[in-house]
Amino acid sequence: MNKACFSIAFLAALSLAACNSSQDGAARQGEAPLAGASIGGPFTLTNQDGAKVSWKDFDGQYRIMYFGYSYCPDICPLDLQKLMQGYRQFAKQDSARAARVQPIFITIDPERDTVPVVKNYVSAFDPKLIGLTGTPEEIAKVAKEFAVYYAKDGKDGASDYLVNHSRSPYLMGPDGKPIAILPTDQPNTDEDEGSPQAVAAELDRWVK
Repeated sequence: MNKACFSIAFLAALSLAACNSSQDGAARQGEAPLAGASIGGPFTLTNQDGAKVSWKDFDGQYRIMYFGYSYCPDICPLDLQKLMQGYRQFAKQDSARAARVQPIFITIDPERDTVPVVKNYVSAFDPKLIGLTGTPEEIAKVAKEFAVYYAKDGKDGASDYLVNHSRSPYLMGPDGKPIAILPTDQPNTDEDEGSPQAVAAELDRWVK
């Protein structure tokens, strides 16, 4: 796995410590795995069309949240591909429930991921996918709210660099509270690198 897009198990354990200890039991009882976790919060960013978008604009919708960057060499595009393939499978099963789900990509590399770059990037995955960028300060704030780690891997001032970051695709509820982490890292029976079926199954489980 390229270290620019790795999953940081230790940081994830810290950020989800409040819910992980009872996650398996809670899931068996029908409670959301991330119920009570301190993930998510208000923000205002800029979408791929240059318009300001706030967290409240998505009230009443389920939200798939993915943090990454367009220059990510491998893992980010694979994750987004699985997420959107899983979403489309879910939409084929139940278009009415799928209409209540909004997939959202938020860059953690705002210096390079400008509005035109983000627009071009998200359009490669699905018309439903919204891309958000902002100032470095705005991105830092929203990343903190969503317990997302990221850090440049390169010399200061260089234009060619990678960004180390955590990768946890969150499913958030209509009230903006966290429900579950979508399983993009679970293998399929047919292909080692994909899990759109698992994503679709998780959406089917939690989207009402």
